[in-house]
Amino acid sequence: MKWVNGRVESRIDTGDRAVQFGDGCFTTARVRNGLTEFAAAHLQRLQQGCERLLITQVNWAALEQEMATAARYQQDGVLKVIISRGSGGRGYSATGCGDATRIISLAPYPAHYHRLRQSGVKLALSPVRLGKNPLLAGIKHLNRLEQVLIRSHLEQTDADEALVLDTDGMLVECCAANLFWRIGQQVYTPDLSSSGVNGIQRQRVMQQTKALGYRLTEVRADPDVLADAEELLITNTLMPVLPVSQTEQRCYASHQLFHLLNSLE
Repeated sequence: MKWVNGRVESRIDTGDRAVQFGDGCFTTARVRNGLTEFAAAHLQRLQQGCERLLITQVNWAALEQEMATAARYQQDGVLKVIISRGSGGRGYSATGCGDATRIISLAPYPAHYHRLRQSGVKLALSPVRLGKNPLLAGIKHLNRLEQVLIRSHLEQTDADEALVLDTDGMLVECCAANLFWRIGQQVYTPDLSSSGVNGIQRQRVMQQTKALGYRLTEVRADPDVLADAEELLITNTLMPVLPVSQTEQRCYASHQLFHLLNSLE
């Protein structure tokens, strides 16, 4: 099902700036038993994205209610929320735009995540590099062409997810997930100050890892560091945590941190 500004609808104005320029942001949430998990965190993520993009005319009270209403239609599913600056303006200028457009869609939960919890994830190094832009780094803006290309290349391999670097050759993330690796009691995750998405589950795993007694460090590192890792795992709000079994020619047998984190879900 799909809703636009609170109405059941699958079309938007062709002049909407989401269509014209990718001018907006989004979030994707897990629905369980008709409720949106971490709804407050997802709303906060959208608010932070809109602040960064200078999108001001959003009816947040209406959106919160619309998210709750939509989630009731699915016992186990995926809720995607898009905020567009709306229609108006000429060219790139946002002058003359009215209220922001609120778009919600609902889909079933991806069944393959259940399988990957048991088998582990195989990662393939993507030939597509992420551009560096501190102004947009961290947020889930609507300009996702890099991820579309990453996914297209991934589908030509037998891997489950992509290992993605930036234009300097440093680790950033996966196509649709964040990355962690463990060496003893030290856990690392890529620094996302220049590119990548600071996922809600990433933030939770960082907090949980510290609470479990591990040291957690955000680093800029090339993929060679993964050769010394005892364990890799990836996260997003739908997975929410999956173990990595293989990346390129390296296999990972330890699932120590994965089991601890999985027990907290």
